[in-house]
Amino acid sequence: MATQTPSKPPVPTIQPPGGGDGDSVVMERRAQRVAPPPMFQVVMLNDDYTPMEFVVVVLQEFFNKDREAATQIMLKIHLDGRGVCGVYSRDVASTKVEQVLDAANKAGHPLQCVSEPVE
Repeated sequence: MATQTPSKPPVPTIQPPGGGDGDSVVMERRAQRVAPPPMFQVVMLNDDYTPMEFVVVVLQEFFNKDREAATQIMLKIHLDGRGVCGVYSRDVASTKVEQVLDAANKAGHPLQCVSEPVE
């Protein structure tokens, strides 16, 4: 059995270029600004066949709206022909559109939903 702990190898010293005579150059770090990701709004379009109650349920399920907010958005869709359901990043908006279209298709409704960039 060894009674001594192994010693650490010596750390080599690194000499700066130019022999360390003090004329080295220091670069300043510049702050990088990253633009926020572009946002997209999910828009539902009105049709004459999808029941209003189905639209309210979709807004509650996929956009986490309460009953009152979902009803207000549904009425905007019904009266104006389109209504914004939410504003998200591109990937999230795309996923929401796919979820709505899939649910409408499974229920047999022609509900349309699109995402478009926020201006």
